[in-house]
Order: sequence, then structure tokens, then C-alpha cells
Amino acid sequence: MSKITGLWLPIITPFKDNAVDFKSYERLIEHYLALGVDGLFPLGTTGESPTLDEAEVDELVERTVATVAGRVPVFVGVGGNATAKVEKALKRLERRAFDGIVSVCPYYNRPSQDGLLAHFRAIAAATDRDVLIYNIPYRTAVNLSNDSLIELAEVKNIVGVKDSSGSIAQSLELLARKPANVPGDFSVLTGEDALYFTMMANGAEGGILAASHVMTERFVEVGRRFADNDVAGARAAWAPLAPLVPLLFAEANPMPIKYLLWRQGLIASPECRLPLTRISDGLARRLDAVVGERLAA
Repeated sequence: MSKITGLWLPIITPFKDNAVDFKSYERLIEHYLALGVDGLFPLGTTGESPTLDEAEVDELVERTVATVAGRVPVFVGVGGNATAKVEKALKRLERRAFDGIVSVCPYYNRPSQDGLLAHFRAIAAATDRDVLIYNIPYRTAVNLSNDSLIELAEVKNIVGVKDSSGSIAQSLELLARKPANVPGDFSVLTGEDALYFTMMANGAEGGILAASHVMTERFVEVGRRFADNDVAGARAAWAPLAPLVPLLFAEANPMPIKYLLWRQGLIASPECRLPLTRISDGLARRLDAVVGERLAA
């Protein structure tokens, strides 16, 4: 497929009475495709993938691919902290017609850089799909260095990174080094929602942003303005998003997002699976005040 660019949605998994609400899920896909997102990423952190069993994962992937029907690329979250288990999951899912995977750095066991290099090379070798690496050290307790990432970019089907390093210095260094050291089809997409404008202004190809579930048109507009080299227009589109984004992460993601989607009537219930619950009454009031009647059911 062509180079990965634009606004990608790490779509939530709606639940109702502790079961996956596929009716709401398919409605969400149609809603966000109509608003102009450039790609979908099911089964990420925002999709509460650790709480899903294999049968639910398989059906979510199948329904995502069927509903999208080729209109945008679909990259499925397939990762873990045991390389062999990730390879096994890829084998199980290979009959589904998705375009690629997003694979998080191994968490909890804290591998060294050589372990991370070996892990991602093994995953890339285990699939013919494109691989997007997800670096998020404040969740995984391990940070994939820019040196390691640029080395991995030489692997043919490792096509980019969802960069959530948590370090603006590291992220900007990656963008500065990429043109000279990384093949032209390697993409840096920010996963730091609050840094979307900053990263795009410094040459990122796009973003994979949980916050873009809300005020999606504005996020799309930011990207379109940058594509037109209209930085002032991008800044104007970003301005109303800046105060909203921190509120969406004031309590555990995706609880605030699900609350707002439920208020809009896009999903039947705001519920998450344990150990996540629901947002506090105080945050609900703050979200209502910021977003207002625009998101009322």
C-alpha cells in the first residue's frame, strides 16, 4: 500500500452488558468514515484490547474489514510481550483481509534494545502485512530508541511508527533525522494527541489520535490545512481542540471518550470492561461544559 499518512482513528470497542456491541461498532465505523478519517486502528489501547478474548478479536477484525470494505486502510493491533505469542496471533488472523498491524513494544519484561530489535524483526518476518511500531514507554516501561527505530525502518514491511515516546525532544529528533536516514516510505505518526499540531508542523505524516473520536472534523481540518501548507489555518483549526484534549485523558482512556460518544448517541452505553469503570461525576460535568450542547444526545 502507499505511504501511511493522515488522521487515523484508534477506534473504541463499545460494550453493552459486558458484551461487544457490534451494532454500535459498525455505526461508529460508518460515522467516522463519513467524517473523513484516513485509516482505522482497531484493537489498540483505546479499543481495550487486553480485555477481549480470541473469539471477540476475530469477530471485531472480520466486522471491521467487512464494514470498511476497502474505503480506508485497516491496521489491527497485534502485539505483546512474548514474541512467539504475537507470531501465533498473526497466524490466527492471517485469513482476514486487513492491511497491516500496529504492534506495541513488549511491556512489563523490559527488554534491551537488542531484544526490541529482534522482537520486531521476528514479527515483520512472520507476516506479509505492513507493520507499524507503537512506542509508548510510559505504558510499556521500555523506550525504543531513535537509533533502533531507524535501524528497524530498513526492514521492508516495517513502514512507520506511532510515536508516543512522551519526550518532545526524542520525537523532534526523530523527525529531524528521518529524511536523511530513513527510507522515503517510512512514516512518523504521532500518538501524542496534545502534540498533534506541533508534530505536524515539524514534518510528521499524521497522527493516530484517540481524541479524534470527538470533534473529528476539526482534527481532519488540521491535517488538510497542513497538506495545503496553510499553517495559520491549521493553527486556527487546532485552537478549539487544545483545551479539550487534556480533559479526554484526565481519567483513564477511553472512559472520557466513551462518555462523550454515549452522550452523542453514537454508542448505546459508556461502559468499559474491568478494571476500567466510568468517569467521575466531576469530569462528566467538565466535559459537558467544554463540549456543550453540540455533543448532547
